[in-house]
Order: sequence, then C-alpha cells, then structure tokens
Amino acid sequence: MSVMVFIEQRDSEIQNVSLELLGKGRELSGKLSDKLTAVLLGNNVKNLCEEIVAYGADEVICVDDKNLKMYTTNNYAKALCDVIEKKKPEIVLIGATTIGRDLAPRVSATLKTGLTADCTSLEIDDETKGLLMTRPAFGGNIMATIVCPDHRPQMSTVRPGVMQKLPKDNSKAGTIEHFNVKFEDDKSVEVLKYVKENVKKVNIEDANILISAGRGIGSKENMNKLYELADLLGAEVSASRAVVDSGWVDKARQVGQTGKTVRPDLYIACGISGAIQHLAGMEESEFIIAINKNNEAPIFEVADVGIVGDVNKVVRNLIDEFKNK
Repeated sequence: MSVMVFIEQRDSEIQNVSLELLGKGRELSGKLSDKLTAVLLGNNVKNLCEEIVAYGADEVICVDDKNLKMYTTNNYAKALCDVIEKKKPEIVLIGATTIGRDLAPRVSATLKTGLTADCTSLEIDDETKGLLMTRPAFGGNIMATIVCPDHRPQMSTVRPGVMQKLPKDNSKAGTIEHFNVKFEDDKSVEVLKYVKENVKKVNIEDANILISAGRGIGSKENMNKLYELADLLGAEVSASRAVVDSGWVDKARQVGQTGKTVRPDLYIACGISGAIQHLAGMEESEFIIAINKNNEAPIFEVADVGIVGDVNKVVRNLIDEFKNK
C-alpha cells in the first residue's frame, strides 16, 4: 500500500513541487503505515537520489537512461508505467506542471485507472484507507471530493505551492534502486532541438512578500505604484484573474484557482474583492492585509488586517511612509 511520488527534474534540478509532494506523501504513507517511494527519471541524475531521501523518501527508484535525457511523452510514460506495474503502489502523486499535466493522463490511461487533477487537499479515509482527493469544481463554486474505489493506483496531480515540503534531513536513511527499462525504437516523435528561454521568469510562489492587484486598482497605469511599493519592501507583484484578463500584468503573476497557489509571509491584497477562486490560491498566506473600499468585500473575512479606503490613496501613503523612514 505504498505511496509513490514522481520526481520531476529539469536539467538535473529537482522541481520544488516534487519536494512539496514528498512532504504530503510522507503524511499519507504514515497514515497507511507504509513506505514512501520516489521515482526519478532522467539521464545522469543518479546524484540526485540522496537529496530525494533527505526530503522524506524511504525508497528512490531511479531510471537513468539516455532515452530520458529530454522529456518526451512516450519515453517518460513508458518508464513510469513500468515502475508502477512492478511496484504496484496504492497512490501515485505527480506535480501539475507542464510536464506533469502531459504525463499523468497518459500514464493513467495506460494503466486503466482514474486521475484527479489539480487537487487542493489529499487525505486518507479512516474506514476504507482510500485516498480522498479534493479539488474545485463548477468554476470554483464548490469543492468536490473524489475517490477511486475500484482501480489502482489512485492518481492525483497537485499544483506547485499547494503542499508544504519538509525540512531537509541529511541524516535520513533510505534505499536507492536502479531500475532498467527496455525502450522501444520509437521514431514517431523526435526532439530536434532544445532551446532554453533566456528571460527572467517571475516566480511568485517563492516570494516572501506579495503585493497583489485586483480590479479595484482601476487601470494599468496605477500598477506602477504597486511596483514602486514592491521595490521598497523587497516584494513581488501578483494579481487576480481580472487584472490578468485585462492585460495589465502577465499571466505568470496570477494568483488563484486558474493561476498559482502562494504561501508568502505577507500578502497585501490591493483592490481584490475576494472571490472564492482567488482565495483558493492565497488563503494559506502567513499574514494577509486587505485594502478595499467595500467594507463587505469577502477578502476581509480571511484578512488579518483590513483597511477600508481608496486603494490607490492607501498605496501612495504607504510609499511615502516607507520613503521617509
């Protein structure tokens, strides 16, 4: 009844969502009184196994092969399916990244089992010991808990930032198994060239302070004051879907159900009403300050401090205060 986590690496760098899933996997495997297994696929990645153990895995299964040097759906799905069929885990967790969203459905279809995507909560049923997979449904208006009672493994994808990784423990012991996969000579897909994008990407999930803009900001021009405040605080700027859809900021800065899930130490919501879709992406923040002219806005229900007033005036006053210090 083991729990298995797919470890996503890019250029031999483990993606943070995989470490977060190891944290959740550790919790689930504890409730099942079984081990936590991690699966690492790639080429020249054996050196990552010890790090995976340090973040919670009891066992690491490493498929190190030249066919896995670059991600292709067929080869990665073949390798992961072979491991799952041999080890027969009860639960398989995969990060909902661009790779994970491509890989997970292919694997679940091959294994003829179910897949629940973009889960926000994973728990073990006390009676059945089955996995309870909760995710938003009907545009985020309800939360649906889904079970997979008749097929195994129970598969779920989870977006980055939803779960919390464990502290690294270099003293933790674990086993490492090198697993061989026989790949077919498949030429249906051939990677001709791999080009790494040379642009600075905004990673709001890692920010300690986020200043988030909502429709109440009023215009794209008013965003400049948020960037100025962010510079003073050493923060990043994020936004609600309404702001992204208006073209005021890039989608990489979107927080919420259809954006990113964040857990900063400080989240300043500027002109955000607090729709359930947005709250799903930020309500786990350590401290929330909400600024809104509507004193009945739902955002105040999750805020630690609420400021009722014109958001642009409040932001200008904050900038002046910090500049004068």
